[in-house]
Amino acid sequence: MDSINKNQPEDNFENLVGKEALEKIKELADKAKGCFLCTKIVTGEAFATRPMAPEKIDDAGNLWFLSSSDSNKNKEIEADAAVQLLFQGSSYSNFLTLYGKATISRDKEKIKELWDPTMKTWFTEGEDDPRITVIKVTPTEGYYWDTKHGMAVATVKRLIGAAVGQTYDDSIEGEVKL
Repeated sequence: MDSINKNQPEDNFENLVGKEALEKIKELADKAKGCFLCTKIVTGEAFATRPMAPEKIDDAGNLWFLSSSDSNKNKEIEADAAVQLLFQGSSYSNFLTLYGKATISRDKEKIKELWDPTMKTWFTEGEDDPRITVIKVTPTEGYYWDTKHGMAVATVKRLIGAAVGQTYDDSIEGEVKL
């Protein structure tokens, strides 16, 4: 059976490296607003996952989170730094998966930089709560699925394709490597 991509009249693969990869990561992560942070990634076993929102994505592509020192995710990262981040910005596009290495610190300056007053829900003593830690995820590889020209064009192409029985798809996908 042929892949749907063979029916595609235009190229829909583009691997991104360096600055272009960083821009795509920032774009898709921003559209998603949050992600699933996965730990305990072992082939053939269930991994641990929980929703998280990156507080910042820096110019090197690192993703920064605040977390509690006594959380399961911190314990799992201490045991194995390999993590996966899963982003979904909409029902039809803006998908991103990143694999990387996580590190945990208690950097007070970084906590202050990332702090948002609504976090007091989890850190009741405020930004000086002794349980606050910083998780830094440094991506090592990833993959994205997006649209080339936005959802309006993608929708029109899908509708035309359905009407004429052709594959008109505005999707684009590929690897992201910093």
